[in-house]
Formats: sequence, C-alpha cells, structure tokens
Amino acid sequence: MLANDDIMLCIKPGEHGSTFGGNPIAAKVAITALEVVKEENLAERAQYLGELLRAGLREIQSDMITLVRGKGLLNAIVIKPKNGKEAWDVCLKLRDNGLLAKPTHGDIIRFAPPLVISEGQIKECVEIIKQTILSFE
Repeated sequence: MLANDDIMLCIKPGEHGSTFGGNPIAAKVAITALEVVKEENLAERAQYLGELLRAGLREIQSDMITLVRGKGLLNAIVIKPKNGKEAWDVCLKLRDNGLLAKPTHGDIIRFAPPLVISEGQIKECVEIIKQTILSFE
C-alpha cells in the first residue's frame, strides 16, 4: 500500500493483519457503495426490474422452460432438455446472440444483471432469451 504520512501513521504495527480487516480504504469504499445503493434506490429498482424480467420470461411460449423463479435481479429458468439440447446449449446460443448467462446444476440458467441495468436493457434481454429459446423448437 502507498499512502502519505497522515494515513500511514494512523496504522500501528500489528493493526493491519489481513487483506480486508481494518483497511481504511476498503472501509471507505464499502461505505460509499452502500450510500450509492441507498441514494439511487437500487434495492427498490432491483425488485421492480426483477418482476419485469420474470414477467417477460413467463410469457415465452415454450415447453423447454419449466419454471421461472427469482428475487430482485437474481433470477433463473429451469430448462427441460429438448432434441438433445440442454441448459448449456441454450447458454452457448445466448452468448452467440449477445447475452451472457450461467448454467448451474445442469438444468438451470441463472440471470443476474447488474443493479444499474435499465428497463430497456431488461426488455432487450427478454427478447434475446425468447428468440434463443424459440430457436430450439
């Protein structure tokens, strides 16, 4: 770590014994991040945008999607294999179509967009997911 004497003389030998424990810079960053979450209503936005995402996913007419679930912006769909294509194959096609998603536990595709995603971007994601899923029909 590089800092001036005003900062470094505040830390006595033995006080800084771990990567994150008592690190004043990391603590200030954490406080500032929490302030941004509060000031920009990111938790409330996550709830609203997550509901928008799940509603869009539920409208996709495909028996390949057996379940849509989530809370806030942490969401997932459960995939039933079709014509030998599984969640992994769907994720590869999503990638090719411009959307990154994570397959988990074999049949689940996780969608976890950033808290700062816009409503328009959510709608664009739903359209990419819809077109991708329907391409397996």
